[in-house]
Amino acid sequence: MRISRLLGLSAAALLAASLVACSTSPTSTDDTSGDAGIGSNPASADAFPVTIEHVYGETTITEKPERVATVAWANHEVPLALGIVPVGMSKVAWGDDDGNGVLPWVEDKLDELGAETPVLFDEADGIDFEAVADTNPDVILASYSGLTQEEYDTLSKIAPTIAYPDVAWGTSVDDMITMNSTALGLADEGQQLIDDLQAQTDAALEAHPALKDAKLLFTYLDPNDFSQVGFYTPVDTRPGFLLDQGLPEPQVLKDNADSTEFYLTVSAEEVDKFDDVDVFITYGDESMIAALQADPLLGKIPAIAAGQIAILPDATPMANSANPSPLSIPWGIDDYFSILEAPLTAQ
Repeated sequence: MRISRLLGLSAAALLAASLVACSTSPTSTDDTSGDAGIGSNPASADAFPVTIEHVYGETTITEKPERVATVAWANHEVPLALGIVPVGMSKVAWGDDDGNGVLPWVEDKLDELGAETPVLFDEADGIDFEAVADTNPDVILASYSGLTQEEYDTLSKIAPTIAYPDVAWGTSVDDMITMNSTALGLADEGQQLIDDLQAQTDAALEAHPALKDAKLLFTYLDPNDFSQVGFYTPVDTRPGFLLDQGLPEPQVLKDNADSTEFYLTVSAEEVDKFDDVDVFITYGDESMIAALQADPLLGKIPAIAAGQIAILPDATPMANSANPSPLSIPWGIDDYFSILEAPLTAQ
């Protein structure tokens, strides 16, 4: 996996001031995550201070953090994978299988650690700064996120905050692990986690050899509007992860190599741009395949005509895991690659 890929100011100032006051008070919850015992940080105090560079400058953490909060997608999985239970983390809004706001691979890890579910931050309408402050964190991890400058500044009033390295929502799994583990004083353990995940991914790819030379395109195809094809660029972790495994790149991605957007669209009138794609990956259900093949324009794309479409069941944990993360990879990488390979071996 690749390691190199690396708004109302006055109102924000008032909110930040109130949050500083909140963050200096003990948490009002009964949660003990981050205290000595289950979920405590095993890092040596000698690992500090550490400084992490990110898009908004740099953050220095002077002492070993014990109370770790995370916001945005999957950042909580790094401390959990390293045996640290966060005091608070983002609530899952998409792909949850049982409506409890926690994905199954995170539930499994919490069970393994003998820990209760941390405070869940509902981010449906943006970051809940007050909820974050109430957990009284020593550090806030958000290396995979789309934090604005204003959001970063507000969070930094609560605790030292790690923002994303360069492009919003463009942090690779490896970089997320590297930045978050370094902030915890566990850089070596983070590198070992990266190596372990890569070994598991390599083994899964070896078990699905048809993928190795296949050009995969991760798309969003609206079943109610086939007038365009939306696809994710390598800025996004979904195709970025697949390309990191050495899979070949479709021409349409090469043609947009300079884009800083994570998602682009092409008119259905230009379907020839997809002639070299071997497998279209999209969300939905199996009825999507017949609908695409019946479309007078999209049905002309060779891969679609041949039925080489990998469907990820919409809003399920498996669909969620296509955006890879430290705990979802061991949970489902083999099943994920099976879904991607199936269209190539069905004939």
